[in-house]
Amino acid sequence: MQLNTARYGGESLAVERNRVLRNTYFLLALSMLPTALGALVGVSMQFAMSPLMGAVVFLGISFGAFFAIEKTKNSGMGVVLLLAYTGFMGLWLSQILQVALRFSNGAQMIGTAAVGTAAIFFTLSAIATVTKKDFSFMGKFLMIGVVMLILASLGNLFFQIPALSLAISAIAVLIFSAFILVDTSRIVNGGETNYVSATLQLYLNIYNLFISLLNILMAFSGNNRN
Repeated sequence: MQLNTARYGGESLAVERNRVLRNTYFLLALSMLPTALGALVGVSMQFAMSPLMGAVVFLGISFGAFFAIEKTKNSGMGVVLLLAYTGFMGLWLSQILQVALRFSNGAQMIGTAAVGTAAIFFTLSAIATVTKKDFSFMGKFLMIGVVMLILASLGNLFFQIPALSLAISAIAVLIFSAFILVDTSRIVNGGETNYVSATLQLYLNIYNLFISLLNILMAFSGNNRN
């Protein structure tokens, strides 16, 4: 009897984890709609802010959104706030898209970065889901890396060193790719049980991965218009 109880309990946990993973992927796909809308609006209105002021505004809104989403993650309002935040992120994304579109092959680079981001995400998510290996041991090291990236990015706002910007993007690709493994494995292994929080984590990984890939592509393959 105890064996049957354990078996059914294990099946129940597996079902719950699959439900969280399924809801996370659905909400993640849904979050791309306000992101795309925000990006289209930003490009059409040529939205732009100065680097320093932009950093202050972005960090202020982002941390405020993180706090609000975390407080409401167990209700429908959490989903609403998450989608609103992804709309803001799309608006913010429009700034780098405008830079890319100044190149003659800008649309191609944006498409390549999007395909590359999708390929990395699905490959690493599949690895974490199929193997069910716990990659959480990398979490602390990756968070240290993120803090260093933020500090380096803020410093480069003043120095504007192209080589440093490229190095930051290359390291960011590695860090946020690894975060996809970590965050997906946390869902698969029961470390994250709220799909709103899980979606936000994976969304930020994808967002930063896309921007980093696009920066690298612009540096190496951007063709100036004649």
